[in-house]
Amino acid sequence: MAGATKTANVTWKGDLASGSGTITSVGSGAFSNLGVTWKNRTESEDLTSPEELIAAANAACFAMALSHGLAQAGHAPEKLEITAKCTFSLDGGPKISNMDLHVRGTVPGMDRAAFEAAAEGAGNNCPVSTAFKGNVAYTVKAELVG
Repeated sequence: MAGATKTANVTWKGDLASGSGTITSVGSGAFSNLGVTWKNRTESEDLTSPEELIAAANAACFAMALSHGLAQAGHAPEKLEITAKCTFSLDGGPKISNMDLHVRGTVPGMDRAAFEAAAEGAGNNCPVSTAFKGNVAYTVKAELVG
């Protein structure tokens, strides 16, 4: 299977502290004119931020990796709910310091230990998660429900 390249554009006006930008997906058109500012990135939640977009990308990628791994093991999930928290830190200079995932899964016929192992494997192998290896503190908490 061939890979795919996805494209997003950003237009920024002004300096860092008082400027603002817009983010638009190019190919899919899934989002357009998402506003972004430095203040929003560090203080408020009125607009999106690079970290929110990274968290969304990681949650989606992780869901795909985990659902595939579970199905391959004979336990296709009924439902997976993933919350990803990407932390932007100014300590020691601006950086992404943490990525924390919490997955709640409804997976018939699977025990807690096997679900936790599958979630750990997905966290170690999904393409977005692997981009963080060695650079960001990364945790996965798995919770089997139902």
